[in-house]
Amino acid sequence: MNQSLTVRSAFGIVFLSVLTAFVLGGLVMGIALSTPNSDQSLLTYISFFIGQGSMVLPLFYYLKTRKQSFVYSLRLNPVSPHIIIHSIVLAIGFSIISDELGRIINIIVPTPDYIIDIDNILMPDNLFGFIMMVIVLTIIAPIGEELLFRGFLQKFLEDHWKDVTRAVLVTSLFFALIHLNPFWAIQIYILGVVLGYVAWRTQSIYPSLVFHGVINGMALLIGVGPETELAFYIWNEHVALWVLVPALFFVYLGLKGIKRSTS
Repeated sequence: MNQSLTVRSAFGIVFLSVLTAFVLGGLVMGIALSTPNSDQSLLTYISFFIGQGSMVLPLFYYLKTRKQSFVYSLRLNPVSPHIIIHSIVLAIGFSIISDELGRIINIIVPTPDYIIDIDNILMPDNLFGFIMMVIVLTIIAPIGEELLFRGFLQKFLEDHWKDVTRAVLVTSLFFALIHLNPFWAIQIYILGVVLGYVAWRTQSIYPSLVFHGVINGMALLIGVGPETELAFYIWNEHVALWVLVPALFFVYLGLKGIKRSTS
């Protein structure tokens, strides 16, 4: 990593990358909202696709112009299949626990109607929309966010500060802030910490990328699944104990497997 890069500059690159995603995605969203006869749901999905896909452009431009190694700067190191499998197991367990945490937080601080309305707008109402959302949430978004946060920012802060814990916590805080949703901030922050740990422990963003994709995919499936089909999952508006206990075991197995595979 270029030692001339300062912490302020690194955060500036990340901010510019996030801003690029918001601006380009927002342009398409603006067209959808201002054109009465347009397919607004289709344009909404396209706006997410463009926004998330463009997020890494400023980062790539910086690395290219500074002739920095993409593999080193973004932690694109190969890992064993065992680590990927452990990451998937960890993600499945964590997604269920995170869902229950969100339900508990919602009791203490109820989610306002406008957040619920936004979630309903984003829910696909046809097969094409569902496919688009799956691609964006499980592939495009994880790639962009992991390259930017765990690959670039956290890696730089680890090298600059020589303090992994501080680097993970600060990166996770910025990761939570850019989602612009205070009602999910705790879950997103904890997710960022776990993703940061996985990326640091494995010295690669591939496990955290897979983890991120599985988490988003699980959230989408739970969100669009009919209540009748989720009866085994929900009990008194909470995640059922017979689902939660195995989820905790999955988290234990995933963490243990990753640690063993990287020792």
